[in-house]
Amino acid sequence: MRARGPAEGDSSGRLQRAARLLLARPLLVAGLTPDAEFRLVRTYAVELREWFDRETGWRLVADAQTIRLMKLTADPQDQTHPARDPKARTPFSRQRYVLTCLALAALERADGQITLGRLAEDVVLAAADPALAATGFTFALDRRERRADMVAVVRLLLHWGVLRRVAGHEDAYLGTSGDVLYDVDRRVIAGLLASSRGPSMIGEVAPDGRLAALTVEVVPDVEDARNRALRHRLTRLLLEQPVVYYDELTEAELAYLTSQRYAILNRITQLTGLVGEVRAEGVAMVDPADELTDVRMPAEGMQSHLTLLLAERIAAAGAGAAGTGGLRVSELHRHTRELARAHRSYWRKHATDPGAEVELVATALDALRALKLITVEPAEDPLVVARPAIARYALAEPTIRQSRPAALRR
Repeated sequence: MRARGPAEGDSSGRLQRAARLLLARPLLVAGLTPDAEFRLVRTYAVELREWFDRETGWRLVADAQTIRLMKLTADPQDQTHPARDPKARTPFSRQRYVLTCLALAALERADGQITLGRLAEDVVLAAADPALAATGFTFALDRRERRADMVAVVRLLLHWGVLRRVAGHEDAYLGTSGDVLYDVDRRVIAGLLASSRGPSMIGEVAPDGRLAALTVEVVPDVEDARNRALRHRLTRLLLEQPVVYYDELTEAELAYLTSQRYAILNRITQLTGLVGEVRAEGVAMVDPADELTDVRMPAEGMQSHLTLLLAERIAAAGAGAAGTGGLRVSELHRHTRELARAHRSYWRKHATDPGAEVELVATALDALRALKLITVEPAEDPLVVARPAIARYALAEPTIRQSRPAALRR
């Protein structure tokens, strides 16, 4: 049984619901977002703007058509939560990220309507720019796989509300039997980039350096400003990360969290309904409603079942040798083949195909890394090491209690 939160109908309950909607989807577009949800967030835009500005440093921009929470990520190098094709759910490759940027640049200059074929041509033309070609990036529409990349990008833009389908369907374009017409919403495009500096102000050349420069924030060397920056970073981490481990924090961040932990967690709980779980190794903000996450475990389906079973296996290995152990990926492959045979009556048939365990294990490890339950150390045969939070998935030995004689019971 979990504690009751604010009633959905009262003011604090409605504000909490609005905050959760915005955290789950930081870009809301009228006509694409359910009307009741859009109106609710608009109603509490002032309160939400003040809270996010004070506690996280994130800007909230709201008008009659769009609501955008400009979330500056706490870790720009985190690759565990990639963009995904809204239909196939496959993660975006580096090439698809580049194509997304090129498509947005083309749409910013386009007319109010555009076809998928014309957009693809504009992207091919932009990809031929000498500066981009010098990085080794190339793109052409000579193969079905490349057209599929373009379609995946368009599906993401449809999901965001950048494009609205007017006629046709992407499957026809993929099969070279038709085209698709879209409306272009430049208001959504204008609000997509969340950064502390404009791209034109960045002199870095290397991609990683440019990414970091987009979100770097200059902090004045005065105590109030330093404390505010620490509060912003820690609150962002607690809102975004499944677990905040103490050993990942700087000395200043750990000291501030230690002294201000109750106040920070209480403010997050009041706004969002997330509940702080404090352990010896770190802090996690747990969602009793299981809504504010893009990776769930346990969940339905064969892949999720396998992920849970592998988590149990990794947790058991990590519990040995004072938690310093680990498992090689090859060991997990063997274990997955055994599990596939044991569960073949209700797992998908392809799970027992030769080599199927490679993709199954890779997908499971991606989910466990995203949940910060493991680390994977690069090697010819990578080593999977358990992190403290995975202990909740370990199977404990059963404890058998002997019953006392009736005369001794009270």
